[in-house]
Amino acid sequence: MFDRLLRGGTVSELESELEAAREQQEHLEAQLEAEKRRRADAVTDRQAAQEQVNDLEDRIAQLEGTVDRLRDGERELSYRGRRTLDRRATERILDRLQSVDAPPDGALTAVVRDPVPDELRDQFGDRTSLLERAAPCIALADEDRLISVALRPPVLPDSEIRWDATFDVDRSNYLPTGSFAFALVRSDVFALGEYRGEERLSFEGFESDVKGDHSKGGFSQGRFERRRDAQIDEHLDAAADALESRDVETLYLTGDRGALDALDDRVDAKASAAVDASGKPEAALDDAFEDFWQTKLYLI
Repeated sequence: MFDRLLRGGTVSELESELEAAREQQEHLEAQLEAEKRRRADAVTDRQAAQEQVNDLEDRIAQLEGTVDRLRDGERELSYRGRRTLDRRATERILDRLQSVDAPPDGALTAVVRDPVPDELRDQFGDRTSLLERAAPCIALADEDRLISVALRPPVLPDSEIRWDATFDVDRSNYLPTGSFAFALVRSDVFALGEYRGEERLSFEGFESDVKGDHSKGGFSQGRFERRRDAQIDEHLDAAADALESRDVETLYLTGDRGALDALDDRVDAKASAAVDASGKPEAALDDAFEDFWQTKLYLI
């Protein structure tokens, strides 16, 4: 009776199939856990490497100042420190800056591009050259010069010079906040995620078959390059179509410089940056996200 109701074989056969399915499930879950551990190890390795880079950047900044002093016979002018901040380190620095309570109009926040405005030259004096080297950036200083730093965030706001009792720290310029789309576009890879803060809500991506380099010369190479250019154009057209159909308004765009230049007139992005992210679309998108949301810190 039961065999007739099940219509798929005997009870023992179905039990065997169920056991096999459970074993497959356990195998896949083990693979998933292994992948999570691998990603966690990769994050740890990345953080350790970033700390080494930060230490080297500080040392390079010190050596640059020493070399300049010895070469020119002038007083040493160098950054007190210089480093790249990941998201956690950026949060700590912003918390500290926002805790500063200065007298009225005692805290300066200025978006600096080239050239540095005269008002800032008066504030920073002979250290203006360090500010010029950090630009484009956001400069923060208090009237007593106890604080004197420059930050180069992922998103640089419009030019402004503001004196207040507190520093003007808009976290959306430094950290992923609110709802937005984040994309990676290379000549053969496209990846797009929609986010709420650091949480990715959706993903889409694809790879295109773009021919590699050609070693032959003559007409054959010219024809090959035209075909390759056409393939890249097709890929970028598909990427632009996908970006235009996104659900959220704010877009951050990353990729190789050629792709970014090609999409500049077609896609409205709040900010864009060239990143060195390769591999499969989803993994490359994760790498690009980590690289984009970093802030350069200069102690002036």
